[in-house]
Amino acid sequence: MTQRGNIQQRIQDREKDVKLLQQEVEAINRSADKTVEDSEKIFTELIRLLQKRSSDVKQQIRSQQETEVSRVKDVQEKLEQEITELKRKDAELEQLSHTEDHNQFLLNYPSLPALSESTHSSSINIRPLRHFEDVTAAVSELRDKLHNVLRDSWTNISLVVTEVDVLLSEPEPKSRAGFLKYSCEITLDPNTVHTELGLSEGNRKVTLMSQRQSYSSHPDRFTGWWQVLSRESLTGRCYWEVEWSGFQVRIAVAHKNISRAGGKNECGFGNNDKSWALVCQQNRFSFGHNNIRTSISGPVSSRIGVYLDHRADILSFYRVSKTMTLLHRVQTRFTEPLLAGVWVCCTEDSAEFCKLK
Repeated sequence: MTQRGNIQQRIQDREKDVKLLQQEVEAINRSADKTVEDSEKIFTELIRLLQKRSSDVKQQIRSQQETEVSRVKDVQEKLEQEITELKRKDAELEQLSHTEDHNQFLLNYPSLPALSESTHSSSINIRPLRHFEDVTAAVSELRDKLHNVLRDSWTNISLVVTEVDVLLSEPEPKSRAGFLKYSCEITLDPNTVHTELGLSEGNRKVTLMSQRQSYSSHPDRFTGWWQVLSRESLTGRCYWEVEWSGFQVRIAVAHKNISRAGGKNECGFGNNDKSWALVCQQNRFSFGHNNIRTSISGPVSSRIGVYLDHRADILSFYRVSKTMTLLHRVQTRFTEPLLAGVWVCCTEDSAEFCKLK
């Protein structure tokens, strides 16, 4: 191809890139506008819910206020009637007390109206300054709880927003030092390990044993394949290294919801659409996904580096030495949380997740 042809080809390539970037800008704007609209609707619903609850509390307080005031006024009215009756009685007794004729006094005294049953003040229980204050305290407690929830949720929302990462993400590192910036500590989950696998080195190393191990029953445990998954979920950019030895080991990444029971392909690393595995053998490497095996050329090494960029949907396996040699890279779509995993083939086969920090 002539120099001009090269230039024209580069122009076409760059024009395609510009078009792709423009489409990406439009996609970002559409997504942001839709998210803002949806978020406003959700926050409006929350505000309406709080306003409804505020109205309900106000209505309940007013209703209880009316009931309690009515009860107090009933007692008050009875007391006032009793006071009037007592005053009338007192006035009549006062008038009779001035009667000089004792016989006349004794004759008239029995005719005075009898007192009605008294409303004893001891039956009135007044709590000074304690009427609806407990309601205020309860509402204040609700406010504090909502404040804490909103604070924690806001932190999570902010993290999700700032993690939005489109095509202009950082390129994959070129050196081991660059990969180590994203190193993460991986430990193996005893609840997932097959009963014939032994864990050691602080649950970082797995070895196929000659006899069953005493693990408790657990629904997450692999029952057919000699496999184990990590405790840690893999998000963002992660890098880890595995030192392996033996006849055959699979170094894998898998969905959390991969099947665990039995020996079918839906459980085995690299044999289904929920896992990706580098198959390490004594004389060669290969890559497995969805039960399709891809051969990898080049010498075998005992230490493998695994780089995952979950947001960019990239998974890469490297031969680790003074220089990093790419063995296989996957560009896919990770729709589920991921875990690191290992499968071993024969007795004494082992794999250890290395300490990098």
